[in-house]
Amino acid sequence: MLQAEGSAEPIKVEFDNFEHGFPEGFGPGWWGQLAYWIGIAFATFQLYVAAFNYLPSQVVRGVHVGFLVLLTFGLIANFTAKSDVGRALGWVIGGAGFFCGLYQWIFYADLIARDGDPTRLDLAVGTLLAVLIFEGTRRLMGAALPLMCGACLVYWFFGQYLPSPLNHRGYDFDQIVTHLSFGTEGFYGVPIYVSATYIFLFILFGSFLERAGMIQLFTDVSLGLFGRTRGGPAKVAVFASGMMGTISGSGVANVVTVGQFTIPLMIKFGYRRAFAAGVEATASMGGQIMPPVMGAVAFIMAETLGVQYSEIVKAAAIPAILYFASAFWMVHLEAGKHGLVGMKRSEIPSAWKALVTRWYLVLPLAALVYMLFEGFTPLYAGSMGLALTVTLILGASITAGASSMVVRSIFWIGLALVVGALSRDGLQIVPVASVVVGLIVITAFVRGGFAALRECRNALAESAKSAITVGMACAIVGVIIGMMSQTGVGTIFGSWVIGLGEKSLFLALIMTMLLSILLGTGIPTIPTYIITAALAAPALAKLGVPLIASHMFAFYYGIMADLSPPVALAALAAAPIAKENPDKIGWEAMRIALAGYVIPFIFVYSPALMLQAGDPMAAKLGFYGAVALATFKALVAIGLFGMVAIGFLFTRMTLLERVLALGAALCLLGDFAFSDTVGFLLSAALVLWQWRQRPPAIVEAV
Repeated sequence: MLQAEGSAEPIKVEFDNFEHGFPEGFGPGWWGQLAYWIGIAFATFQLYVAAFNYLPSQVVRGVHVGFLVLLTFGLIANFTAKSDVGRALGWVIGGAGFFCGLYQWIFYADLIARDGDPTRLDLAVGTLLAVLIFEGTRRLMGAALPLMCGACLVYWFFGQYLPSPLNHRGYDFDQIVTHLSFGTEGFYGVPIYVSATYIFLFILFGSFLERAGMIQLFTDVSLGLFGRTRGGPAKVAVFASGMMGTISGSGVANVVTVGQFTIPLMIKFGYRRAFAAGVEATASMGGQIMPPVMGAVAFIMAETLGVQYSEIVKAAAIPAILYFASAFWMVHLEAGKHGLVGMKRSEIPSAWKALVTRWYLVLPLAALVYMLFEGFTPLYAGSMGLALTVTLILGASITAGASSMVVRSIFWIGLALVVGALSRDGLQIVPVASVVVGLIVITAFVRGGFAALRECRNALAESAKSAITVGMACAIVGVIIGMMSQTGVGTIFGSWVIGLGEKSLFLALIMTMLLSILLGTGIPTIPTYIITAALAAPALAKLGVPLIASHMFAFYYGIMADLSPPVALAALAAAPIAKENPDKIGWEAMRIALAGYVIPFIFVYSPALMLQAGDPMAAKLGFYGAVALATFKALVAIGLFGMVAIGFLFTRMTLLERVLALGAALCLLGDFAFSDTVGFLLSAALVLWQWRQRPPAIVEAV
């Protein structure tokens, strides 16, 4: 539920399913209380796994899936059932799913001993788990993803009857169920391992940061920096959504949090409703590519490639900055085209004052980034970042009643000394956990302390609820991974891509792009990436594309699918806030995100843009020279694409000027003799011509 500006009526954001989150709360009456406390139990289990990790990986995955299925059926029943009988039935079905996950723990040793020789009970439990995951995902996300995975399951069972080269050798029922429900390449594969470790922890980290006041800090800093500039409200939306992306990693979540403030603000200052919503949708979807969190896909990518998470972050940094720079440039040009001005000084807060007042909120994020780049595991870095966030929340509550700055300073210095004394042999989980527990006890005895503890408890429950859609997507996509690993069908599609790429790498990239966008219109970003990466990324790597670049290529277009009509889920989320048609918003978002559609092609042909080796210019300019050139070319190219999309630079552009700008941009993206020279010369000529055509009475404001 969102609040419209100047209205007491809440804005309802509705979807055909629960793919992008449940309604507020946990359901009516004591059914809601049941879901709330199970959510806390789920989050507590995940915190234990993150902090101590004494349980076998298969057990962790099993219990994680069990909790996901339990809460999926329970919460859906809470929100949709019309009677207590319906809600009870939902929880009973969910309880059966929880037992299936717990089965991995109860019979862990026996399952290892009889690996490959399942009992009837094993097959019954494995089959029940498959049915519940398929039905739970259908209720949660709609029919598209279960149908796709169901088609893969049908192929797995009956593919031996197809003609060559599509056929496989054939597999029995027990082989498929065992591979799917008890191995590490089906439901309990890499995606669910990542969901059970990194993803849940970082969802929790983002939830606590939001409750600590990070959203307000981002908004105030954005307003202070850009509110007074030309078209300032739209620039605030881009910057604030980019900053939110560093902790949330969720596009639609950004739309319905930051967007409830920025979209009405943009409309108030003259932006068209569709354009304002398109700006927020474009900037919010960029949250999934903005380090350090980058959504769930980055963690799955790191595990799949077997590289440190920091390597993914480094590779994503420059393209992510270019994406947001492009959106920023688009709104700047749109404001110039329509003569839109910024906000008054009296309407905006001071960015400096906001930072001085709440600078400490940046510490957990800074610590997280530092530890990731120092080589610590994401699990350790996330745990420490979360502990620091909780410490700040509880410490702020304890010192809230202290009127003297001296008293507050003594408390924080003393706390730092205690942590330092307990961590003389290195920052360990147990001493840090002891400090947090001690702060919880102290907080319980200070005025207002219970409110802070309640917020922390709510963050645990809400994080469990937020993790459901991601986790269930990771579970069901295991069907595709399991089918491909056992049948080897992925090599068929890969050979098609390689065959196409031998004639033209560009055509192979176009084929991969279309696959990602088509998949992404019906299913979430995570399974879109997993499927496309499994099918096409290895083939692109064999064609000479760096491995990280090939996977990131698939990732980008899975995100772009959420901006592309007819589905455009980010536009769908923004529509009720802007009170505009989702299709109009989707087309505007595509125009604003135009550079996002070409940046992946840029980093494939210029790997230096992702700080990867193999760039053709590295031999002439050196590695960092190639990075600088690739970045500069990309900046000029997205500048030109902005001129093409908006039709303005210093004055309105003619059709011929826009065509020439498009040609210059394509030259900079091309890989033929003198393409860069032609592109730069044409760009310079266009800019000079536009400068000379500018209205003399208008002083352009930045």
